[in-house]
Amino acid sequence: MYKPVTFRLDDDKLQSLDQIASSMDRDRSYVINEAVSNYLEVKQWHADQIRQAIAGADAGEFATDEEVSAAFDAFKAKA
Repeated sequence: MYKPVTFRLDDDKLQSLDQIASSMDRDRSYVINEAVSNYLEVKQWHADQIRQAIAGADAGEFATDEEVSAAFDAFKAKA
């Protein structure tokens, strides 16, 4: 079930939103719905990753000093 939501956008964002909607032959609601869905998906994934990392840390799953050094060395080599 859809429910109306009201919020404010500055003129530049609203203009960009309308341009995107027009280029997709969709209305503002469609584009906003897609944007919110994508945002929520990313934030949920991020929260899940954090929970998994905390669970791993609580279980004592840490990288060894050698693994950390190797990771830093790999980044230094690319720079």
